[in-house]
Amino acid sequence: MYPELMVLPMREELTRLGIEELRSAADVEQALAKPGTTMVVVNSICGCAAGRMRPAVRMALQHAVRPDQSVTVFAGQDRDATERAREYFEGYAPSSPSIGLLRDGKLVYMMQRSDIEQREAEEISADLTAAFEKFCAKAASR
Repeated sequence: MYPELMVLPMREELTRLGIEELRSAADVEQALAKPGTTMVVVNSICGCAAGRMRPAVRMALQHAVRPDQSVTVFAGQDRDATERAREYFEGYAPSSPSIGLLRDGKLVYMMQRSDIEQREAEEISADLTAAFEKFCAKAASR
């Protein structure tokens, strides 16, 4: 584990966007029990999280259609929270950074490290906003 002082700016890069940081397994359980759509960002100290994933998340959250809530866990730092969040990513091996989109606690979209590390932030953001459109858009009023 890295010293907290070293990872604080990486944590704050997401929390400044209004993304709720989950530091324990209980925090994850409580957040993911809420109805609606939830984006779960598995943050990381690696370069692809800094140069690609976090900027892509920032861009995607500027889109008109967004998840009902956005949360983050930090791989390698908050291990219990990260392990519990990954249990919701059924069918996917642990990966960081990664982004899961859940609806009512069930995974509907997954972006793993392999979808992040060789792509630009704009491309990643475009995929996220397409997922938001597909899974987070509210039904039109009738």
